[in-house]
Amino acid sequence: MKFSKIEKSWILYDVGNSAFVMLVSTIIPIYFKNIASSAGVSMADSTAYFGYATSISTLIVAILGPILGTIGDTSGYRKRLFLLSLGVGAVGCVALGIPMGWLLFLVMFVVAKIGYNGSLIFCDSMLTDVTTDDRMDEVSSVGYAFGYIGSCIPFAACMLLVLFSGSIGISTQLATSISFVITAVWWVLMTVPLLRGYRQKFSVGHVSNPVKEGFVRLGHTIKNIRQDKNIVLFLVAFFFYIDGVYTIIEMATSYGKDVGVGDNDLLMALLLTQIVAFPFALLFGWLSKRVKTEKLIYVGIIGYFFIALFAIQLDRAWEFWFLAVCVAIFQGGIQALSRSYFAKIIPKEKSAEYFGFYDIFGKGAAFTGTLLVSVVTQLTGHSRYGIISISFLFVIGFVLFVIAVRRINHEKSSGTHAGL
Repeated sequence: MKFSKIEKSWILYDVGNSAFVMLVSTIIPIYFKNIASSAGVSMADSTAYFGYATSISTLIVAILGPILGTIGDTSGYRKRLFLLSLGVGAVGCVALGIPMGWLLFLVMFVVAKIGYNGSLIFCDSMLTDVTTDDRMDEVSSVGYAFGYIGSCIPFAACMLLVLFSGSIGISTQLATSISFVITAVWWVLMTVPLLRGYRQKFSVGHVSNPVKEGFVRLGHTIKNIRQDKNIVLFLVAFFFYIDGVYTIIEMATSYGKDVGVGDNDLLMALLLTQIVAFPFALLFGWLSKRVKTEKLIYVGIIGYFFIALFAIQLDRAWEFWFLAVCVAIFQGGIQALSRSYFAKIIPKEKSAEYFGFYDIFGKGAAFTGTLLVSVVTQLTGHSRYGIISISFLFVIGFVLFVIAVRRINHEKSSGTHAGL
């Protein structure tokens, strides 16, 4: 499949922001736990505090998402709000490298995550502007695929800098600080082509007061989306199954460290995840042209269910490596195809607004999952018990998704669904 210039630019943003995701999944949890440990915070408590911070950031974006998305659907505003979110995320990323106490570090982490998550609302909604329905699955999958492999470049540079900091005459602290800067610069540079080439095709038009009109439209959309039970049902299903996916991504490093996996094994296993995820995300994109999107999402949910079961008994380094490979197989496919599937069933002129709701259910799921794991971990003193509940979320999500797909396909066949 050949991609247009704007499709390539959109894909590059996944390459850019994935560097921050890689940082959040690897270096940041270890760096934070080391800061917290030096301040006398226990391993279980530091895992819980990190989970709380992640939950707070996702909750804030879940609340702001539909509001900002509604404003972003106004002609000319989607790119502006995207740029604002990018700026907050990148500046927050750089600030994380400034030496500080563990509590202030978590505050800056929340700021950076808000910027990152906010940018995804507008980037995801741009998918309707940069490509067509029949190309969405593959474009979305390729975005995730190159995001995985592209994130390895700045990550490898950061790892080499930290590992050989003594040889080049700088402290580990300084090397880590520079790593945060490298990640932010990579993120911004990969975004430049999209900022230069993107033009908003679908919008609600020009309005004199975007904020006021945005709130009015949001009220109407809330009423309308409640009537469109099929979209709501999909979002509820998405909430449950993506809950487990995001929780595993957010908490994997902290959990691995708690059960005794060494820092080097954690980092190298998660780097392997990015490398293995690249071809499998491409594979899911290729399969989407031959197999219905919903069937591929079914496969992803089932795969993650067994991953959650395996994680419950994890206590050795090789098991973490095996788990990392299993996650890599399904991670890109389930996220990319969920994104493109939703983009195809919503009104295109309100894509940012609807992706704001998509973000509520997605980030609300991340909030619920990480909060659940954090609370159970802190109450029991063992991370393992917090993982048990995740497997049930995949079962619920699978059942609801099957029902949602049947209803949406029925509307598609009768030609009554707005997005199809």
